[in-house]
Amino acid sequence: MARRDAVILGYDAVSPLGCDLARQWRRALAGESGIGPLTRFLLPPGFPVTIAGEVEDITGESFPFLSARHQAAWSSPVFRYSLLTVARALASCGLEITAELAPRTAVTYSTAIGGLDAVLAADRRLQKDNRLPPPYTNPNSCINMIGGKIAIETGATGPIITTITACATGLTSMLVGAMLLAENRADLVICGAVDFPLVEPIVAGFHTMNGVYHPKEGSPPEPPQRASRPFSSDRRGFVVSEGAGAVILAAGDFAAAHGLPVRARLAGWSMTSDAHHFVAPHLPTVTRCIAEAIADAGIAPGDVAAINAHAASTRVGDLTEYQALRQVFGDRLPPVSANKSLFGHAMGASSAIETIFALRGQEEGILPPTINYQSDAEIDIDCVAAGSRPLDQEFVLKNSFGFGGCNACAVFARCP
Repeated sequence: MARRDAVILGYDAVSPLGCDLARQWRRALAGESGIGPLTRFLLPPGFPVTIAGEVEDITGESFPFLSARHQAAWSSPVFRYSLLTVARALASCGLEITAELAPRTAVTYSTAIGGLDAVLAADRRLQKDNRLPPPYTNPNSCINMIGGKIAIETGATGPIITTITACATGLTSMLVGAMLLAENRADLVICGAVDFPLVEPIVAGFHTMNGVYHPKEGSPPEPPQRASRPFSSDRRGFVVSEGAGAVILAAGDFAAAHGLPVRARLAGWSMTSDAHHFVAPHLPTVTRCIAEAIADAGIAPGDVAAINAHAASTRVGDLTEYQALRQVFGDRLPPVSANKSLFGHAMGASSAIETIFALRGQEEGILPPTINYQSDAEIDIDCVAAGSRPLDQEFVLKNSFGFGGCNACAVFARCP
């Protein structure tokens, strides 16, 4: 049986740049930052992290799938925002999961962090007041429940899989979805990821492992908007942020048979494991992931017009990604856009949001800028630092790398 192509029908995202995708895109092209003060919790004296990328609060607002009353039970924001993006992504391609489509609709929408906020709140209530957890505490914290709620609310009864690959989770959900389509186990897949990791132990934990942004000792304070600076010589770690992104995949033959407009095609992909270190990326396996994705698309490296980088703003991570790109592309490295400079690192959701930005840029023939950039002698790269840039993009490469050595890369092809 011939391989069934995976095509993109629709998508939607929320990020620190806004809850409306059109507004986020305008702000991205203008080079605006979504980073600001950390306000999700009261900062105790001496707390080491004071900035973050926060998403607008939609608590109590009415939208499909989750009423205001229902929100009280499903209190973790991962449910509100995941369901919001799924509802809007389906609407963007004019799809409703009918009884006919439901058995062939899969869900791979996932999360890296899940509803840990619900567990933390329940523990504090137990310790402080000796009150038992609310009845929805465990469902809120159950990491596969996000996909479960999406299936319940949309009616999808096909395969349901929670794909957790740390920061690569959003992109991995799409690649696993493509596998289900290729194996003829589904015709449609609701993909994506959501993460709201701005809770005290998670944020502080990133500080103690020296991953999160920390100002240089003795230097004057910097505005929050300057903190996230991928590939920059003065990069000092990532900014923890929140967000969600949904992508609707379909088999190409199914889309054609139902007259569904196609926005892009997943032309090729790869996933590799570093099997090396729990956080530090490994050059050989990162390089192989990039090269295999391009080869799987049936193209040469020179056919790739632009790269949407993982680029978290860490010293070793950015350098390794650059070195891997140089090994694959040689002296013909295309422009490399680093979206985390605009909205920080939303953990597993980041690769979903960034994929959506890459697809939007491919459709419109433009690249958003990488802001806050200062050239690094070790990284000779065109990262679109001077502002957004018009660029025809038949093929775009998306990189995503996660803790534990989880690498995912994909090539997207523009559709006529």
